[in-house]
Parts: sequence; structure tokens; C-alpha cells
Amino acid sequence: MAYHHGDLRRALLAETASAIAEDGVAKLSMRALAKRAGVSNAAPTYHFSDKSGLLTALAAEGFDRLAEAMAGVDDDGGLISRGVAYVEFALACPSHFTVMFQPRLLHDDDAELIAARQRAWAALSVGVATTRSGPDSDFGVAAWSIVHGYATLVLSGAVEPEDALKQARIVAGHLVEGSDWSR
Repeated sequence: MAYHHGDLRRALLAETASAIAEDGVAKLSMRALAKRAGVSNAAPTYHFSDKSGLLTALAAEGFDRLAEAMAGVDDDGGLISRGVAYVEFALACPSHFTVMFQPRLLHDDDAELIAARQRAWAALSVGVATTRSGPDSDFGVAAWSIVHGYATLVLSGAVEPEDALKQARIVAGHLVEGSDWSR
């Protein structure tokens, strides 16, 4: 077994994402993860304490990546572009996306997870107040529900992934009155 990694924590998270993509989160085990990474059985436990700790770290990484994806959107694109970035993230990181929204699998009180969720929510919420009238939080949840639901439908195979991002732009376009979502 190879015990020397440049960044074992990052390697374990990458292997976790791969394992979830291949077999689903339910089949993930710390022992199998150690074997995949070529480390001792104790190595994952040393870094994450337990499976929930491992999944919590993967979820926090996912929320950070999601925040980065949405923060990198041109402000001119507004809510529609952030919605498309949300769907694009889900399609690019399906294992992260799956784990991020299963709180029963996570240490929900983890400080890194809480902070990463807040960064993602802040990135998604930019411009919500200027998009529609009414309580910001209500519209923010509605916007999130629409893009999250669409991403989930594509990932589950209920919606064909062909032109998924073009279709995501159309779906997100329904959030902005008078938008030309056909672009």
C-alpha cells in the first residue's frame, strides 16, 4: 500500500466522488475507499472520523465549488446565468450534488459545511431583490427550487441531457419577468 500522498485528504475526496458516481452513496464504505486510494484502512478515519464526516467534507467542497461557479457569472447575465451555472455545476459534479442535499448523511452542525452553504446561498441570491417584488427569501427559495429541480431531473435521467444547459437557460428564464430566455 502507498502511504505517502501529497494531499491525502484531497485524494480521498476525489476517490469518494468517483466511488459515488460508480456505485452510489449507499455502497460507499471507508474500507473500500481506503483500498481505492491505496492507503491503510485507518487513513480515511484519521482524516474524516467516520463516513458522515467524509460525506460532510465532500458536501462542503461541493458547496464551495457551487459558490465559485455562480460567483464567476457575469453580472449582466444575472439570475438566469446563475441558474445555468447551478445546473452546469450539478452536471459536472454529480456526486457532490447528490451528497450536498442529503442532510441525514452529514454532520449538519459542521462549521465548514455551514460556511460553504452560506457562500453558495449568497452567490445564488445575488440580484434576487431586484428581480421580483415580494419577500426576497420566498423568491430565493422559488428560484433555487426551479434550478435544483431541473438539475435533479437531468441527473436522474427523467430529462434528456442533450442541450441541458440551453434548456436550463429557458427554465431559469421563467424567473425573470420579460426575459428573452431563448438566447
